[in-house]
Amino acid sequence: MLRDPAALFGSRPFGRPLSRPGAGRIPVTIVTGFLGAGKTTLIRAALAHPAAARTAVIVNEFGEAGIDDVLLRTSSEQVALIGNGCICCAAKNDLHRALRNLAAERERGLVPAFDRVVVETSGVSEPAPLLQSFATDRTVSTHYALEGLVTVVDAVLAARTQETTTTFAEQVALADRLILTKTDLAGAEALADVAARLAALNPEAPLLEADAVRADPLGLFSGSARHRPAFLCSEPAEPAERLYQTFSLTFDTPFPWAVFTRIMDTLTSLRGDDLLRVKGFVQVAGCPGPVVVHYVQHLAAPPEELASWPDGRARTRLVFITRGLPQAQVEALFRAVLTLAAEGADAG
Repeated sequence: MLRDPAALFGSRPFGRPLSRPGAGRIPVTIVTGFLGAGKTTLIRAALAHPAAARTAVIVNEFGEAGIDDVLLRTSSEQVALIGNGCICCAAKNDLHRALRNLAAERERGLVPAFDRVVVETSGVSEPAPLLQSFATDRTVSTHYALEGLVTVVDAVLAARTQETTTTFAEQVALADRLILTKTDLAGAEALADVAARLAALNPEAPLLEADAVRADPLGLFSGSARHRPAFLCSEPAEPAERLYQTFSLTFDTPFPWAVFTRIMDTLTSLRGDDLLRVKGFVQVAGCPGPVVVHYVQHLAAPPEELASWPDGRARTRLVFITRGLPQAQVEALFRAVLTLAAEGADAG
């Protein structure tokens, strides 16, 4: 769990302020989506764009139907340079191992330098374990920064997929951005239904059409994720009876870092299994810029202090994605700990 770093590192608990989350590290975009959604086709189109040069592609769980031979030249985990200047490898094992190996081979000059990494997941994989790799592996967090989780959704089959598997719901609920494919094959009524389903599962994530992403691959890669629009949405969604809940909390008063970590330690201890993802900006007392935090269940990524607030307004903004954990319970915990902290400060 995160502890008060001031006791360990002195007056600069988060190190040098960064211009943006993950500055100085290689951005990683995870592309997920159920079987047949069109992940490989979308990635291939994006890689053909000049802006996507010097990209390393990791295909998680080699052997999935639909992986194109253009992206994978061998059935091994060997890294290879392909025609458009991108690097591609197949990750039969854990993602964190593939990322570590790729970083080591880059440093040794065994593979060409690359500026970003795209991870294509298996269509039936749940994204939460992949997100945990960035919180549990020190080598990974040293070299890489998670830039975003992108979920590709088949506009024709989305409704049927949602009704037959819970994996679809988790892939959508945890996404930073949603990309809708095969819109030309779905009628207006079907598209409206899909948009409503996706908004119910994840009202924070922007919904893009695949054609727009093919024209500008930054919609898939790191460019559009740097602003983290989900952090800036302060209005919670209307509650609904569904498997996953998404809501936002905002606070105008700065947090002492020890108080914030106490709240999150308590929350992850009591309901960590149901805390699928928490991300956002924290206004920390004594810090001119926000501190970026990212939790996945019981795990926390290292916090990062930014040099300034992206929208110029200093306030804490947290986006929660939970499983059966209502917003009211989380708010009650924040209030209780903040009240105890205030009473302790008054008594002192």
